[in-house]
Amino acid sequence: MKRPPAITPARLRQLPLPALDDSADKEARGRVLVVGGSAQNPGGLLLAAEAALRAGAGKLQLAAADAIAMMVAMAVPEARVFAFAGAGAEGVDPGAAKGIAERADAVDALLIGPGLVDEEAAGRLAAGVLKRIAKPAVVLDAGGLAALRRDPRALGHLEGRAVLTPHAGEMAQLLKMERDDVEADPVAAARRAAEAFGATVALKGAETIIAAPDGSMLRYTRGGVGLGTSGSGDVLAGIVAGLLARGADPLRAAAWGVFLHGEAGNALARRHGPVGFLARELAAEVPRIMRRASSASSS
Repeated sequence: MKRPPAITPARLRQLPLPALDDSADKEARGRVLVVGGSAQNPGGLLLAAEAALRAGAGKLQLAAADAIAMMVAMAVPEARVFAFAGAGAEGVDPGAAKGIAERADAVDALLIGPGLVDEEAAGRLAAGVLKRIAKPAVVLDAGGLAALRRDPRALGHLEGRAVLTPHAGEMAQLLKMERDDVEADPVAAARRAAEAFGATVALKGAETIIAAPDGSMLRYTRGGVGLGTSGSGDVLAGIVAGLLARGADPLRAAAWGVFLHGEAGNALARRHGPVGFLARELAAEVPRIMRRASSASSS
């Protein structure tokens, strides 16, 4: 199968981000709601939250189980935090879906999954939210992807306004195939998933493959080994959600998100070495890289 074109600054010039007027306030940059976190992994939610703001979202809302909501609110003072009733060891109550969905339909972008460790409960929660929403663009990551294992048509009513960010193992589960087969032909796997779920897919790996439902495909080839670290995927998902909140379409948000995430890793690798930098350090690199790439794309 023919390899997709590479994401480069020149390619991004063909996919510019929505322009921001100097007088634009936070409302003009969109609202994002991130649903996630758990007692074992509250950090996943925090990483995604900061990344969404670093990508330029104007307003940030977080939904977390009541056991960690206060901690989350203190850790991210920029966010409005909503607690939902927890259940089970990991504090994920699928019964919270209705209340979360009501808040989700008042934002521009919704991210479900970072830090949700109990995949079964996370899948039920995400599925319950998805069937009740109409307005926001959606990002499904980590535990949130389990909703599609329950109902492959869960995103159909969103008419393509969704981005999935699986790694090879998660993709294998979604498509009911072996991980080795996904890794052997990630282009085919990403294309199949985009068609099956009606969403733009960013299949993470040594090369990240992006596929849209209309057949458009891209690949990012510059990701370094250092990005393979705990929490890195949460940062990517947050960046994509922030760009969606700003008004980028799913293919644009995925392409820019993958590029910004990868180039942030490269910047840290130049300073610290190829491995050893932390996922929490990635988001702070994003505004500078985005400014430089956006300036190039507008010239």
